[in-house]
Amino acid sequence: MKHAIRLLAASASLLLWCSFSAQAGELAPLSLQEAKAQGAIIVDTRPSHFYQGWPMEGESQGGHVPGAVSLSADWKYDDEQWPQALRDKGLDARKPVAIYGSERGLAEVARMLRMRGFHQLYELKDWQEAKRDHLVRWQQLVYPQWLADLQAGKPVVAAPKGDWKLFEVDWGAPKAFLISHIPGADYIDTNRLEQEPLWNKVSDADLEALLLENGIRHDTTVVLYGRNTMAAARAAHLLMYAGVKDVRLLDGGIEAWFIAHLRTKTGLPHQYEPVKSFGAKIPVHPEYLTSTEQAKALLKQPDGELVSIRTWDEFIGETSGYSYIEPKGDIPGAKWGHGGVDSQSMSDFHNPDGTMKPSSEILAMWQQWQIAPQDQTAFYCGTGWRASEAFFYAWLMDWKRISVYDGGWYEWSSDPKNPTITGVRKPSEA
Repeated sequence: MKHAIRLLAASASLLLWCSFSAQAGELAPLSLQEAKAQGAIIVDTRPSHFYQGWPMEGESQGGHVPGAVSLSADWKYDDEQWPQALRDKGLDARKPVAIYGSERGLAEVARMLRMRGFHQLYELKDWQEAKRDHLVRWQQLVYPQWLADLQAGKPVVAAPKGDWKLFEVDWGAPKAFLISHIPGADYIDTNRLEQEPLWNKVSDADLEALLLENGIRHDTTVVLYGRNTMAAARAAHLLMYAGVKDVRLLDGGIEAWFIAHLRTKTGLPHQYEPVKSFGAKIPVHPEYLTSTEQAKALLKQPDGELVSIRTWDEFIGETSGYSYIEPKGDIPGAKWGHGGVDSQSMSDFHNPDGTMKPSSEILAMWQQWQIAPQDQTAFYCGTGWRASEAFFYAWLMDWKRISVYDGGWYEWSSDPKNPTITGVRKPSEA
């Protein structure tokens, strides 16, 4: 019986492989030069970490063909999401499309595009020899298999130069952590990073105490992940403010680990050995944090941008976004930097699997509101989590003059002397 089951499973796998092969084989080949001559849209079907910059096994370079858009074969869009996804990626069924990646990826993306009226589909043949583009700091946005290999002691690209530590970050007691977490992870409660009444950063002394307690020096590589990437990004920003030189985020958080079917563990957090000295005076990067007074000054600065990382309904004053924040509206002169579906979401910045969107798509959102890389930019939200994720993505793109306005809408709106605004605004009115 077991033998028969194995034969059936093998036959099914063979049929599936043949199906993918047949679908991929239907695509006519197209060279990169021909694709450019025909004005073809180039599509990368691989997992997003390869697109962002991580090299595949056996490659000397990572990243994507210049100008290519990312449409991973692993992503799932529903019918309502497809039109916006196609717009974000500039995909037009009237134009030729050249796709590249694995055989399975080619077949799956070709199938998805055909279902949406794309018929001029080609396979890009010489993409592996092409010069690649990549996210500037792609090494700081790690993916599950890289982390698993690092834990296993295997050689990895962009390995930490010295001591490294792994932390899950979340609010409150580690209830979900106890049930399932990445092996070897310690736990950081965001209550140790921020404090009431406004949930702003704790004092520098308290921040340093937390770092020392967890064995973190300025030269420790710290890998962070969360059930929600915003929490990990909040920690990442404050560690960078303190002066930790090598801070990395697990792209897609623990959900990406689950999707990769990697081993998890139950039980208490790992306890790292405390250290006596951080090795640098905190903060090493005070410029990464903006106060309310600095935010007001920024609004008067010709190249200053105060960027609201909130939902559209929060930005126009339909909701405050939080049960504990009563005032609705936003800061006059601020620009809308997008957010997600609610105050617990950054979906405007994420692929369907929760990983970071290509920088070109994030830049396109910000460019609509004249938010430019060269400007002095402070990101804010309600209390700092969403703003920290936007900050980290801008830093990955090598924006030089960025910070988080820590107080955000909560602190701004708590003072009745501060002006507020509601209603729909256009970029030109910001």
